[in-house]
Amino acid sequence: MTAPSLANEFWLKSDRTARLFEALLKGGGEARFVGGCVRNALLKTAAADVDIATTVLPDEVAARLSAAGISTVPTGIAHGTVTAIVDHQPYEITTLRRDVSTDGRRATVAFTTDWAEDAGRRDFTFNALYATREGEIIDLTGGIADLEARKVRFIGDAKQRIVEDYLRILRFFRFHAWYGTGEMDAKGLSACAESKDGIATLSGERIHDELLKLLSAPYPVPVLRAMAATGILAEIVPGPLEIERLARIAEIEDTHLFREPDAVLRLAALIAGGPPDRRQALTRRLRFSNAEAARLTGIDRSDVRIISYLSIREVRRALYRLTPDIFKDKAMLGWAADRKLSNAPQWRALLALADSWQRPVMELSGHEVMAAGVPNGPDIGRIIAEVEDWWIDSDFIDDKFSIIERLKAVVQATVY
Repeated sequence: MTAPSLANEFWLKSDRTARLFEALLKGGGEARFVGGCVRNALLKTAAADVDIATTVLPDEVAARLSAAGISTVPTGIAHGTVTAIVDHQPYEITTLRRDVSTDGRRATVAFTTDWAEDAGRRDFTFNALYATREGEIIDLTGGIADLEARKVRFIGDAKQRIVEDYLRILRFFRFHAWYGTGEMDAKGLSACAESKDGIATLSGERIHDELLKLLSAPYPVPVLRAMAATGILAEIVPGPLEIERLARIAEIEDTHLFREPDAVLRLAALIAGGPPDRRQALTRRLRFSNAEAARLTGIDRSDVRIISYLSIREVRRALYRLTPDIFKDKAMLGWAADRKLSNAPQWRALLALADSWQRPVMELSGHEVMAAGVPNGPDIGRIIAEVEDWWIDSDFIDDKFSIIERLKAVVQATVY
């Protein structure tokens, strides 16, 4: 891959970028684009963020931008990082730096004006690519060649890069899942395996983010197998794993549903089976959000079984008991475990029914229960729940008279 000019990239040509560079370099210094935006531009894929490296010191960065009316956030100013907000667009600006000391999680840094020093402390060669304001690529580590070969390679000594930050073990696998092809870099893989005990020093939040980014890759299965073979996956997700079920989920998403990967669902497939408290322990340790935790633990509900040949009435009952989201998750896992490939149309139909279903509401109030002779108190909720069970079994009958008659029957059978 030759080093083309990036002069036509929208983020480089934009008025926002021009305004930012003008303010940042007013008074001297240098600035270049760096990292993912450069890498992804060479790969012709979109970049989530636009990062900038500069020789200007952090306090001066903030002062210059503020003087130009650009708001800043000191997101990591001790480590040289200031986030600039230009017309609601964030730009992460980091002063060139070198590591003075590291402990596997954090680094003490010193600022520098040496671009080679800054490149040398980064993780992978294709993440150390710079681009000038004019779009010229500057490659100090061989990143273009590795990008062309789709090889994820640590800069310098792989073991040293990992010891500086053990999260780089997970990043090595994540970047290969997204950008690599063929065999993984042998030196990098060996260094990751030798250093896997360091994963225990990482925070749950950092592991959570990397794990979900990895599982969001189009087809992370070969990487997960490599992680399992080296013992690294067990450091993150202990216990038995169902990589083949995850592979089947990925296939269904891609070839049957034509939808984007669902990282949380894939994780659910990976840890399918085992005691319910396993998922709960994982969500606590890795600091999953409440919504993510609810999905992972909701899938464990064994009181409602989802099979491909459910009747319409059974589907409605399951949807009401589970909620559509949990129903669809359980249906996807059931589909992934179904060895009869010809059942695919039935599984698709179940998912479609869940998407179109509207939750019915039983028209019965607490006041109506009290009017039937139930004293105010906890028995009201119990009576409503009992009537609701009948209503569900009656396929959500839309008949107020029948609901009241059932209420009367329940009340008459209850002793107060």
